[in-house]
Order: sequence, then structure tokens, then C-alpha cells
Amino acid sequence: MSTTGATADPLAALGSLPGVAESVESVRKAVDRVYGHRIMRRRSNEITSEAALRGARGSAALSGADWALEEVRRRTDFGADAEARVVGAALRLSAEGGQLLSIWRQSPLRVLARLHLVAAASGDERVGRPRQAGEPVDEPLIELPLPAAEEVSGRLEGLADLIIAGTSAPALVTAAVVHGELLALRPFVSHNGLVARAAERIVLIGSGLDPKAICPAEVGYAELGRASYLAALDGYVSGTPEGMAAWIGHCGRAVELGVRESTAVCEALQRGAA
Repeated sequence: MSTTGATADPLAALGSLPGVAESVESVRKAVDRVYGHRIMRRRSNEITSEAALRGARGSAALSGADWALEEVRRRTDFGADAEARVVGAALRLSAEGGQLLSIWRQSPLRVLARLHLVAAASGDERVGRPRQAGEPVDEPLIELPLPAAEEVSGRLEGLADLIIAGTSAPALVTAAVVHGELLALRPFVSHNGLVARAAERIVLIGSGLDPKAICPAEVGYAELGRASYLAALDGYVSGTPEGMAAWIGHCGRAVELGVRESTAVCEALQRGAA
């Protein structure tokens, strides 16, 4: 995504792409419906906790650790093997995101560094900072060409400037761009997918679209499937209006599926089944 051009608010311009306004409106209506559910008036904390768990499971699935929800719920040891470490990282990020909301608008790069530290959970000197020239990236499920470290630095700064300056773009558009840009750049040596989805989550919560964090888009991405996710990301990376609109639409569908998941949890709680 280029942050240079004729408009001072390039994110807002994305809202006028074909189909984007419809995606934004559909997401808003879906979110409003789940927030209006009667169970939300007295048990919203339970919905938030369950959404966090299910979102972490979905994000881990997209990073190669596709565990059953009950396995994620049951396990306590997340260091035994590579998949367990991915699930553990996703769970830690889910817990951390809400604590970073106040920092995001002032220092998004600081938040991204913190997210990577939390995900990696190691003393490696490469953790918590953008990768440097020559450093490899461990992100096997994303096979797009890897931007050079110098390009990564410039584009991260541009993204941060846009967030700090603020935008009139709908939350869905901003969240989709943050998510897509981080996946395209893969700025860290590892865990970029998990960090990108956690950052998207922060935008959706902090924007006020989903203030109680009950609409886990990660659930939707996992349900739509890795192939669809990567195809939509190709559209983002293309930079074409059609590709960008397709990526934003994909992100919107994922949020709506996350809403559907939490609506089902609300219904189960209402019936006394959960």
C-alpha cells in the first residue's frame, strides 16, 4: 500500500471502492444485532472471554496449528511442540491486545513490537524489532515475495503516520489495511500472521465498532479457509482497486462470521447449554 498520493486521507478513499460501502454496512448491521442480544446485557464478559478463545484458535489455525476448540480449551502446556507454541502465541496475543488500546493511536510501532515480543516469548535479539537486511523470515504459509528490510521500514513508518493522523475511513477499512499491510511486509522474523490479525483486532475494538471484543474475525478467516485468505491477500498486494476491494470484502465476511459465532454462544447461554 502506498501512502503517497493526491489525498491526505488515503484510507478514506478506499471506502469508495466498488462494494466496500456495502461490506461496511453489512458488518455494521451484523455487529449491531449481536450487541443487541438480550444475553449481552448481563453476561457480556462471558461472551468476550469465549470470543477471545475462539479467535485465538482461528488465528492459530491460519498459522498452521488447526486444533479443535476443546483441545485449545483443555491444554495447559503450550511449549511441547511447534503447533502447541503457535497456539500458545495466539492465546497470549488475544490476552494482550486489550491492554494496548490506549497506546495504539499514539505509537502503533511500539504496539507492534510488543505484540511480537508476546508472540515470540523468547530472548532472541531479533524479537520485538523489524527485521534487518539478510535476516530470514519464518512464515511458511505465506509465499509472497518478501519486501526488502529498507522497504519494510519505510512502509511501517507510513502506516504508523496514517494511524496517528487519524482517518475518516470506516473501521473495517482501516483494520483491513493494517492486517493486509503487515501480512504483505512480514516485518518480523516470525509470527507475522498472528501479529497482523492481533493488530486488526485492536483496530476493530479501539475504533468502537466492537468495543467489547465479541466479534472475532479470526474465526471467520479460519472458516473461509486458508486458500481464500491467501487469494484475497494477493488482491491486497496487487494494489489494484479490484484487489483492494476484494481484500476488504474478505475481511468484512470474516467479521460477520465472527459475529455469527458469538451469536451462537449467546443463544447457547440463553438456553442454559453453555
